[in-house]
Amino acid sequence: MSLDTLPAVGGPTLAQERRLVTAIPGPRSQELLARKAAAVASGVGHTVPIEAVAAGGGVVVDADGNSLIDLGSGIAVTSVGNAHPAVVAAVQEQVAAFTHTCFMISPYESYVAVAEALNRLTPGDHAKKSALFNSGAEAVENAVKIARKHTGRQAVVAFDHAYHGRTNLTMALTAKNMPYKSGFGPFAAEIYRAPLSYPFRDGLSGPDAAAKAISLIEKQVGAENLAAVIIEPIQGEGGFIVPADGFLNAIVDWCRENGVVFIADEVQSGFARTGAMFASEHFGIVPDLVTTAKGIAGGLPLAAVTGRAEIMDATHTGGLGGTYGGNPIACAAALASIDAFENEGLVERAREIGELLTGRLRSLQAGDPRIGDVRGHGAMIAAEFVDPATGAPDAALTSAVAKAAIAEGVIVLTCGTYGNVIRFLPPLSIGDDLLNEGLDVVAAALARN
Repeated sequence: MSLDTLPAVGGPTLAQERRLVTAIPGPRSQELLARKAAAVASGVGHTVPIEAVAAGGGVVVDADGNSLIDLGSGIAVTSVGNAHPAVVAAVQEQVAAFTHTCFMISPYESYVAVAEALNRLTPGDHAKKSALFNSGAEAVENAVKIARKHTGRQAVVAFDHAYHGRTNLTMALTAKNMPYKSGFGPFAAEIYRAPLSYPFRDGLSGPDAAAKAISLIEKQVGAENLAAVIIEPIQGEGGFIVPADGFLNAIVDWCRENGVVFIADEVQSGFARTGAMFASEHFGIVPDLVTTAKGIAGGLPLAAVTGRAEIMDATHTGGLGGTYGGNPIACAAALASIDAFENEGLVERAREIGELLTGRLRSLQAGDPRIGDVRGHGAMIAAEFVDPATGAPDAALTSAVAKAAIAEGVIVLTCGTYGNVIRFLPPLSIGDDLLNEGLDVVAAALARN
């Protein structure tokens, strides 16, 4: 699949090319960044020092005319492609009709249609229901509320390297201190942490890693106190860690045996990103609850909790909701995005992207021992950088490579507990030529550092 140009609604085609007109940041971008420094709280950072003015296909264009290859998708949000024509048309039609009523006040069809689609698409053929929210963190908070109400228990177990959000409860679930937690406590109570299967670093089989985690949970928490276990089937911010085969299955089985709600956080890994509609499918697991956001609505803020009807219905009327949850404009975008995922071959495209990414990165790894691991599924692939002598994480190299790539017009993102992972999250609308060129730039940056 090769895309040379992307039709832009109401305007000229957006050239699918890397183009450097100025150094990055250029003068107009520098002006905006100066305004940002004066007007925006310093805690709100940025990765790429540009003023974005257009995006689509596999590129982001800045105010100085530079065109950057997008290997980040706004952190896995614009999976269908930025300004996807069907999403744009759906949003425009909805805006002209009405922008808000609050679903809890005056319901509308698009919210129900999104819930129906989620009930159909998420793993498992059991009866399901959904509730819509605004962000991944909000979805996680509500999933925990639902699990606690259903079980009558309070404790929740999350895993090493987890990322679940920046609100108070989700900070407690998140493992990484800087920049997400430092100085922001005290955090929510009754949150416990278990060891994750991390094949590159722990050397354990999936069943052995699960036995270790379950033993800790039983001894330090007790199944009788536990409302839920929450886990990203493939971790996001934690470093795209893919657990060993059998790990998730054993955790799910233990949860079923003990009446514990198993929550799959698919905020980053959902909606075709991994070459399946949901990452849980790769492992053959059926979660009790699934949290989604990011790629669900083509760039508009929307999130959801979907799960077993009897669990979702445990909460009293009025216990779930929010003024903006399931906003009609976001719902219109979600329905258009879901149609694209299902009918434009985007699941298959994610697999093609994954094969290209892993092939190129493993070829680099064969000649450079600083790439300790290449892992992931579909268009959610990571390279972990290490000291080849010790295997210790090399955050400095990772940062240098990412900054050098950005300076040459390729947007890449770092992640990982130790800051030593580059994650590749290209939009599924990117063409092979552009993707290969982006990887060429990353490879050249690695060779120079």
